[in-house]
Amino acid sequence: MNATVEYRHNQPLDPTDVVRVFDASGIRRPTSDLPRIARMFAAPALVVSAWIDARLVGVARSLTDYAYCCYLSDLAVDRAYQRLGIGRELVARTRAVIGDEVALILLASPDAMSYYPTIGFEKADNAFVVRRKH
Repeated sequence: MNATVEYRHNQPLDPTDVVRVFDASGIRRPTSDLPRIARMFAAPALVVSAWIDARLVGVARSLTDYAYCCYLSDLAVDRAYQRLGIGRELVARTRAVIGDEVALILLASPDAMSYYPTIGFEKADNAFVVRRKH
């Protein structure tokens, strides 16, 4: 694919576009609940998006204090555009914004466990989770 990818920092996103990317990427999110998706992207601390021909194809959404830690809560790339380095670049651009003093943390879905070490993440054994109810 010879498309030019445009990356945007904190670009307001239409929730229906986000749902389309989530569904096309394979990531599991509550995409049948559009108001919930809208709330997820209404006031995040950091969103980096990838666009091809004015079409949203990838998104990285993080919550951060810009000083100590950053939680990468969503990393999704439309399957049709995967394996082009878009996910890697979304993470790189997120890291560029937060800087070297900030730890980038995520909880990987079981399907993505092998991907994250290939883009610089280390597996951590010292994490705890209280799971959401739905």
